[in-house]
Amino acid sequence: MQPVQLKLKQASAVLGATPKDVQNLVQFRLVRPRRRNGVYWFDASALLTANVVFYLKDSLGASTASLARVVREAVKLPGFTAGTAKTVSIQLRRSTSSQPLEIRIPLRSLAKDLERRLPLAQAVRDLPRGRKRPGWKAEFRAALKDVAAELGDLSDADVLAAVRQSRDRRPELTVVADTETVST
Repeated sequence: MQPVQLKLKQASAVLGATPKDVQNLVQFRLVRPRRRNGVYWFDASALLTANVVFYLKDSLGASTASLARVVREAVKLPGFTAGTAKTVSIQLRRSTSSQPLEIRIPLRSLAKDLERRLPLAQAVRDLPRGRKRPGWKAEFRAALKDVAAELGDLSDADVLAAVRQSRDRRPELTVVADTETVST
């Protein structure tokens, strides 16, 4: 991945998550971005780790504690931080006698997805707190007019259908049974 330094809002735009979700990852120490002058800076490694956490959370629906264990072990693997490994395989055991649970993470495809979404960071401007700069209302109105012109004539039903479609992000779950035949 290319070297990047993004703030929280920019990182959330690249990850396709809300800033609060990304902030929660930092708060629960699932992702550890650098912190300078009270601002978190996400590099490529922190973005990839956050993307893996969101992938596991969406596909497994796992708790924060179990995600922390999996991510802690995954980050130690060679090729993880650079995103060069094709897949990462982690085995979890409840006890020594139980069968291990194997989790495979498509790391390279998650890294390529991040590369593809990096230009979204430029669209999110991170303005300082306090007074807005002069002319911000006029810029905002002009941006809204441009978007309205691009959308054309949309009915309320079209807008509601698009909102419902974007909110329905349940992952498809596919279960594959693999059996071994024993010849006698």
